Amino acid sequence: MLMARAIIAINPNAEFSIDNNDINSITWTNGTTPISVADIETKMSELPTDQELEEQKANLKASAKAKLIAGEALTEAEADTIVL
Repeated sequence: MLMARAIIAINPNAEFSIDNNDINSITWTNGTTPISVADIETKMSELPTDQELEEQKANLKASAKAKLIAGEALTEAEADTIVL
């Protein structure tokens, strides 16, 4: 979920819940300092979408498969797609 990834990118220790993927329904828990909606929206615009992440993962997986077949070394990111 892009919104949750944006919040974690801003504050990796943030604890929160979101109802119905509604940015105005974020509940900040365990003393987490609230992050403004504007800051979250800005960060969301800077991050890849969930679809883009899936496409990147699929491309890495295909590259890893091709390299394995050709006997070439994999990058760490490629290796992660097949062992995690």
